[in-house]
Amino acid sequence: MRLKLAAYKGNMMTVPPYQFTPDYQEFVGKKIVAGICGIFLGAFGVHKFILGITKPGLTMLLITVCTCGLGYPVMHVIGIIEAIIYLTKSDQEFYRLYGVQKQEWF
Repeated sequence: MRLKLAAYKGNMMTVPPYQFTPDYQEFVGKKIVAGICGIFLGAFGVHKFILGITKPGLTMLLITVCTCGLGYPVMHVIGIIEAIIYLTKSDQEFYRLYGVQKQEWF
């Protein structure tokens, strides 16, 4: 089911029904926090834990710690790339990919 809303100049656009739920608002509110944590703490997978995606977050953390920091540069680059992806997605697409579909990587 999709809701129809009147847009600019009388055109119609569809809006997913989950856009107005409290879960949507709460999850989209985590977008900037996850993006900033991905930039600064990406190697430890903190941005994944913030979004509730624990397996990849734990994988990033263990690779960084168990390699005595040798895996840190690779995991940090992955964290930065994911942060950029998070911050450039629209709110609806961000929620659909990471809130509904629980996409784990990129």
